[in-house]
Amino acid sequence: MLKWGAIAAAAICLLPMIGVVIAAVMGTTDTLQHLAQTVLYRYTATTLGLIAIVVVGTSIIGTGAAWLVTMTRFPGRGVLEIMLALPFAFPAYVMGYAYTDFLDHPGAVQTLLRSITGWGPRDYWFPEIRSIGGAGAMFVFVLYPYVYLLARSAFLRESATANLAARSLGRSAAGAFWRVSLPIARPAIAGGVLLAVMETIADFGTVSYFGIQTFATGIYTSWFSFADRGGAAQLAFCLLLFALFLAMLEQRQRGAARNHGAGQKDRRPKQVQLNGWRATGAFVFCAVPVFFGFILPIILLVTMSLDSEQNLFSERYLRFIKNSVILAATAAIATVLMAIILASFKRFFPGKLSRSSANIARIGYAVPGGVIAVGLLVPFAALDNGIDALAEKYFNVSTGLIFTGTITVLVFAYMVRFMSAALNTYDSGLATLNNNLEYVSRSLGSNSAGILYRVHLPVLKTSVFTALLIVFVDVMKELPATLIMRPFNFDTLAVQAHRLASDERLAGAAVPSLVIVLIGLLPVILLCRRLARTH
Repeated sequence: MLKWGAIAAAAICLLPMIGVVIAAVMGTTDTLQHLAQTVLYRYTATTLGLIAIVVVGTSIIGTGAAWLVTMTRFPGRGVLEIMLALPFAFPAYVMGYAYTDFLDHPGAVQTLLRSITGWGPRDYWFPEIRSIGGAGAMFVFVLYPYVYLLARSAFLRESATANLAARSLGRSAAGAFWRVSLPIARPAIAGGVLLAVMETIADFGTVSYFGIQTFATGIYTSWFSFADRGGAAQLAFCLLLFALFLAMLEQRQRGAARNHGAGQKDRRPKQVQLNGWRATGAFVFCAVPVFFGFILPIILLVTMSLDSEQNLFSERYLRFIKNSVILAATAAIATVLMAIILASFKRFFPGKLSRSSANIARIGYAVPGGVIAVGLLVPFAALDNGIDALAEKYFNVSTGLIFTGTITVLVFAYMVRFMSAALNTYDSGLATLNNNLEYVSRSLGSNSAGILYRVHLPVLKTSVFTALLIVFVDVMKELPATLIMRPFNFDTLAVQAHRLASDERLAGAAVPSLVIVLIGLLPVILLCRRLARTH
């Protein structure tokens, strides 16, 4: 049972990649040639530009804040070390809606500036929020927690021996950071940066709303505007190759991080007390991303929602919430169930097959939702057409679309996208269990299924619940796959927020956006509780 379940889960995760490759090879190159002559260079340049901003921004903020709250003491450190993780709750597109309403020409900032100075619209220059720089800032604010959390974990595991040796040789705390702490934590930092980059290339909502042309928007345009499935698949294939390359790098960095814990059995480095301007500087450095990445956007969304005409308790909005919850709950249960099967198969039957199944299932976290959508729609559409042709031929009946445009295929897409999150969460809990528990259970006559039901699941119920919650919230925030694959007239909170924002009804978009953020806070709060217990 575990073997075939694990193989089925791996096959589902591999299917969209195979679908993209087949569709890209079989499709005509007309659209791709047209894009190459017009906007393909722009897609590449803007995507790389966003990546550059995210790499620099998340590295500086995430690493600097992690080192300050771990290695030093200053007023407010205890609160900031928890709050630095809170921007995780924001989807980038939601933050984009909030800041656009705040910073755009009719927004509060420029309106106040004109009223104070008496300037007209053409009398001054103001940074354009709808730009590569603006989108990059949104990504940095919501994605730096990847680097912060992994870097903080690496700094906490760092040995005091190396740090004290550097200090005894005359290095300051900053010098010890550059010469000792940073090199030791570099693999973890690089892993966090790569995760942030993967999320950047996967984004559709932010770049679409800001009018920035990337590979993600190109896939959507080719699919819907040009009605060219082959062209969309070819763009998806290009993005898939880059995503898989990043996934390979991230896996290597994760492996390297495990081997960079020299002296981790020793006590942790002693925290340096900061005073005066140094304490003020540390507080400001850590407080700025918290303010702009969480506090201000929350205030803006609440203010915007109060001015909107959207009624969260209307029948229409209750339907959006119901649809979102049904999709998220179904996908979370299915994904975590498959993750448990994969992890258990690897635990009970270690070998190439079990390791390969788990590794294949993890690929999806690096693949953008739009790519997964194209990769699943192509084979399922072919299957529907084949069934319909056979029914017409032998029974003179048209079956129509059986799978395409259904919740089932959409749930498959969510499973592929978020299987890694569920598998890593459950697998980390499973790794804490001593093998002797299984030996004792087998000596009492239990088989693998019995050990799973009677030992693993009861002991690891916290890991299971955490995995369910993480996948639930990720599905609530997912936009590109939902936009492309959702059933007709089946809208979610994310789709409603995107639709209202696309119509420039930002106050209305704040209502579903605020609900998404509040739900997203649940796993972040759990994560913060774990952070508090580690110190």
